[in-house]
Amino acid sequence: MLIQLATTDNELAEKEVKMIHQIGKANGLTDEEVDELMKNPRPLGPLDTLSEDQRFEYLYSLVQLMKIDGKVYKSEIVFCEEMSEKLGYKKAAVSELSAKIYSDPSITSDRESLKAKLRKLSNR
Repeated sequence: MLIQLATTDNELAEKEVKMIHQIGKANGLTDEEVDELMKNPRPLGPLDTLSEDQRFEYLYSLVQLMKIDGKVYKSEIVFCEEMSEKLGYKKAAVSELSAKIYSDPSITSDRESLKAKLRKLSNR
């Protein structure tokens, strides 16, 4: 999902690559495995089996990746909104998160507060 978002603007910024590698490592992938996924992205699995926390983390990471290079393209917003709906949230969840997520991943938001707000924007 992150790789698909990172390439929607037809360019892969160095900050995007680093963030994808960080998220990959946090999920037990090696740099080589992440590089292979970037070359050959896999189709997304069933999203309806994800827990509430997993759905939130996916959307949070997507919005953070969208903002990390300091440029936000309409195609990235549309992709995030589409993924938001597939994850069971309303499109408005993207703007809610976007207002509270910074382009610098070292600056973190109050995740519990954001989760509570997204529960109100859930379609489930």
